[in-house]
Amino acid sequence: MVAWEIMLINQNKNHTPVVLKKDEEILVVQRKNIFSVIEPFTGFSPVHDFAKLQQSLAPYYEFHWRSMMESDVLYKQIIPYLIFEYNKQFFVMKRRENASEARLQNKYSLGIGGHIRQADITSGNIIDWACREFHEEVDYSGNVVSIPLGMINDESNSVGQVHIGFVFLLHGDSPCISIKSEHKEGYLIDLQGCKDRFNELESWSQVIVPHLESLTI
Repeated sequence: MVAWEIMLINQNKNHTPVVLKKDEEILVVQRKNIFSVIEPFTGFSPVHDFAKLQQSLAPYYEFHWRSMMESDVLYKQIIPYLIFEYNKQFFVMKRRENASEARLQNKYSLGIGGHIRQADITSGNIIDWACREFHEEVDYSGNVVSIPLGMINDESNSVGQVHIGFVFLLHGDSPCISIKSEHKEGYLIDLQGCKDRFNELESWSQVIVPHLESLTI
């Protein structure tokens, strides 16, 4: 989907319009509404029935410009966070130095996913919405089985304060997965490898790593 371009006026003598950045309308829910549906929590909270959760949140869905939402702590941006696993190895990606989210540049991530746009909502299932982002971020030749894990909420930094993650494990039947242009590198590593890189992981990946050990894969 092509993002809308925001035209901002350059304050020079000619007042020439200059495109400074691209923007898009994304799915958000007011913080107060999220935490009226679920109990407030910090870190990871298991969720086994995402369909019920989505049904409860749907009346509160709003779509606003991403540039406005990045600093508005009254809202949470809904982010599918997909963790790919094959043969007890997890796909980890390193973001580029110039990644679109400046606060996550050069960080490693276990999560494949991103913002939800209105055109992505083609069914009532968030895992279907996330499929677009999965195939935008990685090349993968194989099948996956999705397993709901839970939610991530991390208020310890400015990124986490305006995002909330819906976490799924994608169990693949092929190791043929690789990054696209948004990331610098990506590869499969075991859980110990994730732990060895713990300090280089983005905060959401740090939150989820301790819970991966208990998974039945």
